[in-house]
Amino acid sequence: MTCLNDLSALCPPGRSMTSRYLTALPVYNEAAFIYEVLDEVRRFSDEVLVVNDGSTDGSAELLSARDDVRVVTHESNRGYGAALSTAFDYADRHGFEMVVTIDCDGQHEPQRIPQFVAACHELHRNDDEFNDGECNDRARNDVTSNGVASNGVASNGVASNGVNRDRVDIVSGSRYLRQYDSDSVAPVERRRINMQVTRELNQRFNLELTDAFCGFKAYRVSALRKLQLTEVGYAMPLELWVQAAHVGLNIIELPVPLIYLDEERSFGGMLDTPDVRLEYYHLVLDRAEAALRRLGNLTCAGRVCEDTSG
Repeated sequence: MTCLNDLSALCPPGRSMTSRYLTALPVYNEAAFIYEVLDEVRRFSDEVLVVNDGSTDGSAELLSARDDVRVVTHESNRGYGAALSTAFDYADRHGFEMVVTIDCDGQHEPQRIPQFVAACHELHRNDDEFNDGECNDRARNDVTSNGVASNGVASNGVASNGVNRDRVDIVSGSRYLRQYDSDSVAPVERRRINMQVTRELNQRFNLELTDAFCGFKAYRVSALRKLQLTEVGYAMPLELWVQAAHVGLNIIELPVPLIYLDEERSFGGMLDTPDVRLEYYHLVLDRAEAALRRLGNLTCAGRVCEDTSG
């Protein structure tokens, strides 16, 4: 049994990965990393989209010198969530079956892209094959100490109650499923906020995530059509998790290394203050939940989280 961390386990011999997928990178002022990251991404993905979110540091000029990637430009900075939404829309309009998102700051490893694509294909494994004891013990020891998940299941099915386990809709990277020798030490406040928000997502929406904020993901485009994402900022992934739980998407996590190249990296303005950032995240969570309440009963992964029918 494996921990879903090698390609051979996800795509056995004799089984091909024929789905057309797009790798998308949201970019805002990444001139220091963009060329090196794109060179590496192109080794593992034939179709690459860069969403230039109003960069002012020369990123646009670097992109214009390349003919091996697609580029969509926001004339002004609209936000991380807006850049992701542009990528999702592009993938849908151009007939891609899957879209992989990866950050352009050098903190994700492009060689893992095929693993995410393979995991997003139909998986025909039973619960015993998914629930590898060693992998789950590792996840449990790492995550429960932070109060995120108590059953170790997050190494495979995250929101599988009432949905088809053979069809994966979202593959989400997790920096906390396993430890790598090369792992960085996460900045204390970022780790604290991640763990707190992840725990709240799990409790409120019956998810079993271990890392709510990792930007390395693969999505089935047909699943994204079920979502109505409106948040344009850094917290858009939180709105996505709430809606994904509501419509019962099947989510799995894959372990990825914890890499911090710039611990002082700015979120922008007041969001660099941890308490302000946490308040913003709570605002987005509450707003996303309120939007579902207005639609009727709030359901999560095939179950009722809270009866709002009165």
